[in-house]
Amino acid sequence: MSRLHSLAYLTAYTCTPPEMIRVAALAGYDFVGMRLWPNAPGAPQQFLIDKPDVLRETLAAQKETGVGVFDIEIIRIGENFDPSFYRPLLDAGAALGARAALVAADDTNETRLVNSYARLCEFMRPYGITADLEFMPWTAVKTANDAVRIVQSAGSPSNAGILVDALHFGRSHTTLADIQAIPRQLLHYAQICDAEAGIHFTTEELIHTAREERLLPGEGTIDVRGMFDALPRDLPISVEIIHKPRMAHMNALAWASQCLQASRNL
Repeated sequence: MSRLHSLAYLTAYTCTPPEMIRVAALAGYDFVGMRLWPNAPGAPQQFLIDKPDVLRETLAAQKETGVGVFDIEIIRIGENFDPSFYRPLLDAGAALGARAALVAADDTNETRLVNSYARLCEFMRPYGITADLEFMPWTAVKTANDAVRIVQSAGSPSNAGILVDALHFGRSHTTLADIQAIPRQLLHYAQICDAEAGIHFTTEELIHTAREERLLPGEGTIDVRGMFDALPRDLPISVEIIHKPRMAHMNALAWASQCLQASRNL
């Protein structure tokens, strides 16, 4: 079965939104994922919000190439969470036709986190965008089981989702059985990459790999093939592979193409 592939932000982080669309088209991707909101104040992002000229150029590139926007980043749920804070991100996502928004959980008070996630899903419902909660071992939602528990405790809203990233699967207390147990209706896409597997890494090492040095599928020791065998066969794949040392010697198209080919080969 042929899968849909999306070019993730980190795989083409030097590209502007319209450049990313064109690179994805030339490399053979069906979609892109854009980081229109930084993952921390002042952190890298793509600038499109409140820039109507960039939005127009991006929409024109979509029309020319047929490449869509699958997901937008990033919504972080902290202890003082207010979903309306992310209205500009969601407005931009809706304008681009995005299907999903990546959600990270920082609030360690689980009762409050559950309530915040439920409010986020309610706020997002009119946008037609799913709220895909990503488990990451350095956040408040560390494993697949944690993510399922949070979503179910929130009442399993119709636009709820769980995002599985191969890196976090391979570096958390998450098993293939845990992946198989995620309800199908909560799975909208999954992220592919590789790295050294294990649960012995420090938080700093986890974050460094995630944001700077992921490996191509098949180069590391994560059971990437097993993970995707455990997921639905028709699940779209977000190719999220950043390796800054290698990327410094390649243009965005060459790297995006290499990452897509490695993903398809696996």
